[in-house]
Amino acid sequence: MAIKKGDKVKIHYTGKFKNGDVFDSSEGKAPLEFEAGKGMVIKGLDEEIIDMKIGDKKTIEVPPEKAYGQRQNNLLAEVPRDKLPKNLDIKKGMMLTFQNEKGVPFTAKIVDFDDNSLKLDLNHPLAGKTLVFDIEVVGKK
Repeated sequence: MAIKKGDKVKIHYTGKFKNGDVFDSSEGKAPLEFEAGKGMVIKGLDEEIIDMKIGDKKTIEVPPEKAYGQRQNNLLAEVPRDKLPKNLDIKKGMMLTFQNEKGVPFTAKIVDFDDNSLKLDLNHPLAGKTLVFDIEVVGKK
């Protein structure tokens, strides 16, 4: 029976960049479970899972617009260094986790720093990237 919007599905996946480097995989772990067509996963994957059946495998290419969006320059921020723990060993490229006003965690990458402040990139780490997924449907309810 083909997957339709609202079905609970289980998939195994490997997420790669176009050059073949793997950034995430369910290999050796429990399959990813979600409701198809409900926005619980990136749009490109959500759309492609519809009409697949248990046992189906496919490789999909997801453009940034259907994944984590394009990089946005307005998501660069400067934070005073005294707002961070004093003993933090700061390095370029380091990822930091913060909480917004509602307590929801988000990550930011340090792109530059000096004695007074840090320049942070708040874009999702996969923003602006075309992603490739090998997917296999392993369950459906």
